[in-house]
Amino acid sequence: MSADCLKLTTYFGERDRAGTRFLADALLDVYGRHALRVSALFRGTEGFGARHHFHTQRLLTLSEELPIVAVAVDLRERIERALPEVERLSDSGLVTLERARLVEAPPRAVDETSKLTVYVGRKERLDGRPAYVAVVDALHRHGASGASVLLGLDGTAHGVRRRARFFGANPDIPLMVISVGDGGPIARAAAELAGALTRPLMTLERVRVCKRDGVRLAEPHRASADAGVWHKLMVYTRAPVHAALMRRLRESETAGATALRAIWGYHGDHAPHGETLWSLRRDAPVLTVIVDAPDRIGAAFAVADEVTAGTGLITSELVPAVRRR
Repeated sequence: MSADCLKLTTYFGERDRAGTRFLADALLDVYGRHALRVSALFRGTEGFGARHHFHTQRLLTLSEELPIVAVAVDLRERIERALPEVERLSDSGLVTLERARLVEAPPRAVDETSKLTVYVGRKERLDGRPAYVAVVDALHRHGASGASVLLGLDGTAHGVRRRARFFGANPDIPLMVISVGDGGPIARAAAELAGALTRPLMTLERVRVCKRDGVRLAEPHRASADAGVWHKLMVYTRAPVHAALMRRLRESETAGATALRAIWGYHGDHAPHGETLWSLRRDAPVLTVIVDAPDRIGAAFAVADEVTAGTGLITSELVPAVRRR
């Protein structure tokens, strides 16, 4: 089965509120009430918005206001029913909508460079291993350009709320495996995973790979300022390179960036690497998301291009912004 769907993404701060409640809790309640197919909440390691106020877990005094990214995916009509509530709750930050294909069976073909996102449970197993490790290995084996595993804190899976508990294994909290590659490798990996996973939750989106391991492959997408869309760059690096990237982006006119530390992943020809769920390593993969207006994205790409002189992966997408920062 393959169906058109929408991905609803909200970027905001950890302490942002909706009335008397934290915005993160209120959003996940909306996703649960609408029984959305899959949703997940992710805490960034650092980031900044339009005012360039920097928040990072590296500095204790700022660690209570880390960036948060909430993602929800379902058929278009179901996302559109939930969207007005999301807009009413989040009166600041950034909300975007992106078209995707929901894939629950082996796809017939993938004709262009794509982003395959796979959602699995935190404790789900596949072939005797953590499912996320098996998924990344399949992507690497089939030749995908890169993959990153992001740890969800809360969410829904197959329409059922999977609320995290402080004292518990939280086996069903979704992990999100984001991968990028040419159509052939992505199609082969998706076909294998659709047959191997018990209840596969996967989406396919169009994406442009602009740079891989120091080699420029393409320029970012172009769009006019009045086209109603913004640009999204995703930069896949390791932690030391990411620190330089975030510093340079703050010095530029970039409207905002959010860094998400992956627990496992790879880019290019490197072997999968990272950290366990309970340990930190400085060489863990980091995914930096930059969403900005058409007239500013070129400067952000120039910064990312310079910082990733010999490593990393940079992709470009066009995203309609429901509300800007």
